[in-house]
Amino acid sequence: MIIRKKRGNFLEDFRVGQLFRHKVGKTVTEGLFNAFTEFGMTTNPLSKNLRYAQRYGYRGLVAPPGLVMNIVFSQSVEDISENARANLEYRDMRFGAPVYVGDTIEVDTTIVGVQPSSRDPDRGVVHVQTTGRNQNGEVVLTLQRKVQIWKDNLDAKVETAELPEIPTIPCSLWLSPYEAGRQYKELAHLTNADTYFEDFNIGDILEHSRGRTVTTAHMEWTAMLDNTSQVHSNQYLIDQNPRKYIGGQLIVYGGIPFNFCLGLSCPDVGDNALGDVCYITGRHTGPVFVGDTVFAATEITGKRDYPGRPDLGIVATILRGHKFVRKGEAWEKLEIFYLERESAIKKNSHYA
Repeated sequence: MIIRKKRGNFLEDFRVGQLFRHKVGKTVTEGLFNAFTEFGMTTNPLSKNLRYAQRYGYRGLVAPPGLVMNIVFSQSVEDISENARANLEYRDMRFGAPVYVGDTIEVDTTIVGVQPSSRDPDRGVVHVQTTGRNQNGEVVLTLQRKVQIWKDNLDAKVETAELPEIPTIPCSLWLSPYEAGRQYKELAHLTNADTYFEDFNIGDILEHSRGRTVTTAHMEWTAMLDNTSQVHSNQYLIDQNPRKYIGGQLIVYGGIPFNFCLGLSCPDVGDNALGDVCYITGRHTGPVFVGDTVFAATEITGKRDYPGRPDLGIVATILRGHKFVRKGEAWEKLEIFYLERESAIKKNSHYA
């Protein structure tokens, strides 16, 4: 007997209010931590320098936000988006407890809404709330996202539905308390001197100087995260119907350019951050394929004091990623990523 197994859900399989407690979980190993910190070009010493992290009151190296996001997101893929066409939008992505090597993250997802397409009967959009917790039950990240998902049975009837209220998940960034006796200024030379709260001016646009070319290693990074979406790893599937899939080739998992853009901005924006507080909204505005080179720019959109922390401020930014596509003899700039971001940034007055 041959039994053809099916993994992943299609549009008609989702019901509003469903709770998925995703299988497996993910322990953060030194290998995973190092791979994603290095390939993402993170420069914040909290993720690179143990002496620095401990001086700031953390018990170990702190996983950068891009790694935390990728772990939580990818644990949900088999149940939510293995059969997706595209990830459309991130919303209200909030960070909580710090993540260290040795922590184990387990994830659950609630289906918030389902909407069949009125134009394309073979697909629709699923709205979800996904939350990751560590081994102590502390929330490390919670987010909403909207995903465009294929139908398996084109004749299946799918009704538009949504929860009357999105679940409230308490989650706020954990910060080590400020202690003057820790002599933070002794280590000020380990970060860029122009990335403190006082250095940012509303309206400035910082064009980050580095780029990052995507290679076939994107498949290894995607697999390391347990992301099982077939459009990132199964060329045979795409070859059966290239017109159905974006670009007719393997598309790079969105968490890779997401992480690249965070890393490319880090020397200019995130070097003196103690953490990212929230990503208000974000989306992939263009596809990324092997051979593309990712660049990034950051617009400073707001500044305010961090409540209860005179040593910190919150800097609001828009992070945009782009690539260049050849058009005849010229190169055309194409936006690929958009993220509204708020970060907790140290003040020069207290740390430098």
